[in-house]
Amino acid sequence: MIYSMTGYAAAACAVKGGALQIELKSVNSRYLDYHFRVCDELCIAEPALRELIGARLVRGKLECRLSFVATASAAQQASLNADLLARLARLDTQIRAELPLAAPLAVSDVLRWPGIFGDDSLDIEAVLPACRELASAALDDFVASRAREGEKLAAVILDKVTCMRGLLRDIEPRIPAALIAFNEKLRQRLLDALDTVSDDRIRQEVAVFAARIDVAEELARLATHLDEVERVLRTGGASGKRLDFLMQELTREANTFGSKSLVAELSQLAIEFKLLIEQMREQVQNLE
Repeated sequence: MIYSMTGYAAAACAVKGGALQIELKSVNSRYLDYHFRVCDELCIAEPALRELIGARLVRGKLECRLSFVATASAAQQASLNADLLARLARLDTQIRAELPLAAPLAVSDVLRWPGIFGDDSLDIEAVLPACRELASAALDDFVASRAREGEKLAAVILDKVTCMRGLLRDIEPRIPAALIAFNEKLRQRLLDALDTVSDDRIRQEVAVFAARIDVAEELARLATHLDEVERVLRTGGASGKRLDFLMQELTREANTFGSKSLVAELSQLAIEFKLLIEQMREQVQNLE
């Protein structure tokens, strides 16, 4: 499979006292870059999450959000922490004695205060296995979403490869005729410039220049690189860096072909080559 570096997945599961929620999303990156947003109660789960993700992904800037949401029924059944409530009341009185303009604590502020309920603690040891199972399930969906997008990107790249092969087939029959026409034009220019030059010297100069403008090697390399692009896409896996290198090689050969073009028609075809390569490069940048 070919995988995109862009993906998204979210999952949730019920645990004692509430629910666990996880969200995974990623964008392009040269390397595998983690960014975790984990609630304080579950920060101990982060190493396990890193291990799970590192075993499945190779590249991409990944953001992972993991949170615990207490159920309303659990909060309603919990008893208030009387000692904490008394301390908050004393602190509120002291602060407003020193700062008369300070607003008193609102009921909503008190109810959201950490530890205000006598039984609102999270059993980490019991929740950790659920965290791992939830993360594994979310990661399956996440990888599947990257695979679906990667399949579409691969189809776009292969379509560009087909277009380039069509250009190669269109170019190759035109090269001999272009060489003959250009050689004759060059021979006539030499005759006009050097009336006394011998025919052997003219043929020699024409042969030397013809060798310098021969594009057969560049066309062969272009075809070889296109074969390699197709092979890499068929093989699958983490292929983005390999394909990016092939895009550089294709660009280099297309530039050389363009610099050797004998006529405006071939120069235009070279421009079309480079346009297709750039379009492929844009898609390759999204692959893992």
